[in-house]
Amino acid sequence: MSDTRAATMDAPPAEMNGTVFGVIVAISFCHLLNDMMQSLLPAIYPNLKTDLGLSFGQIGLVTLAYQITASILQPLIGLYADKRPTPLALPGGTLFSLAGLAILSVAHSYGMVLAGAALLGIGSSVFHPESSRVARMAAGQRHGLSQSLFQVGGNAGQALGPLAAALVVVRWGQSSLAFFALLALLSGAVLWNVAAWYRHHGLARLDAGRRASMAELLPRGHATRGILILLALIFSKYVYLASLTSYFTFYLIHRFQVSVQSAQLYLFAFLAAVAVGTIAGGPLGDRFGRKYVIWFSILGALPFTLLLPYVSLFWTGVLVLPIGLILASAFPAIVVFAQELVPGKVGMISGLFFGFSFGMGGLGAAALGWLADTTSIETVYQICAFLPAIGLLTALLPNIERKDDRASR
Repeated sequence: MSDTRAATMDAPPAEMNGTVFGVIVAISFCHLLNDMMQSLLPAIYPNLKTDLGLSFGQIGLVTLAYQITASILQPLIGLYADKRPTPLALPGGTLFSLAGLAILSVAHSYGMVLAGAALLGIGSSVFHPESSRVARMAAGQRHGLSQSLFQVGGNAGQALGPLAAALVVVRWGQSSLAFFALLALLSGAVLWNVAAWYRHHGLARLDAGRRASMAELLPRGHATRGILILLALIFSKYVYLASLTSYFTFYLIHRFQVSVQSAQLYLFAFLAAVAVGTIAGGPLGDRFGRKYVIWFSILGALPFTLLLPYVSLFWTGVLVLPIGLILASAFPAIVVFAQELVPGKVGMISGLFFGFSFGMGGLGAAALGWLADTTSIETVYQICAFLPAIGLLTALLPNIERKDDRASR
């Protein structure tokens, strides 16, 4: 690896600082495939609940099995990648997603469902920190834009999952998941080429950016405080998102008596809004400052979340669009803000924030499933409506915008 790194250090400054959109688009496309495959799991929850007679609590534990494996492994994989970069981990990780969907396609017991969900989580835990490192490598001076383009692929995939379930899985049944598992092979082929660029060019670019940002380190206490606040904001964002991705279809079916397919289309509309918000968050952070974007993207959703539990079906469909749009703009800005707080640890920070978001989503889904079983599905949304108020903690974030501007533009 040292020979490769030495060879690529000779790249001219323009090449080292330019944004490599071909690589970013490739990993964004693979993020789409990865998250579409993974989002099929919550999309088929109504089928699993009916076929296996599962409670809301058991469904929450399936989400927990998926997201906890990703949550625990992602920071560890990211830390390992910072110390010993392994480009071939990118295509290799797709095999876990393939195995997870293959098991889910034939799962006729709760144990097999849990096993398939855990394998999906492992596949995600390998993909996200390494791909986020590649986004940083290819960003040049446009870190927010690069992170947004990478992340929007995942959001688009999450939106397509329920649509695919509505059009294919609902019609052809659980066994049709095996067809989607083949997409892992396509993703592996694309990531094989990305891994070659990673090895021959990306590592040198990442080292150059790290050396530039290491000159302006914040005091350790300020950086730690900033990371903890950002994690609290991730908690508010992803527990609320878990209430929608895991239980929104049940809420619509129970409260408004819509069909499963109609509920899936409402979920698709929400996740599409999430994808649009993600596109905007990174570039706006590059232009106006990430702290301002974080302020708006967490706290700005509060009026809409407070109204959601009390409106009609029509207004429910309307309100989830700004909720998804505003909340989603936070994540790219938060990840890049955290990477600037701790320069030189791109893999660890990416793994920590992706992993924490998955873990909070899993714990939130399990807790909200228990709450729905013991109270009602409507109570879930009445309580979760206040979560965006945690965005007030943004006021305590350190001011690094000038440092960030010099390091990333």
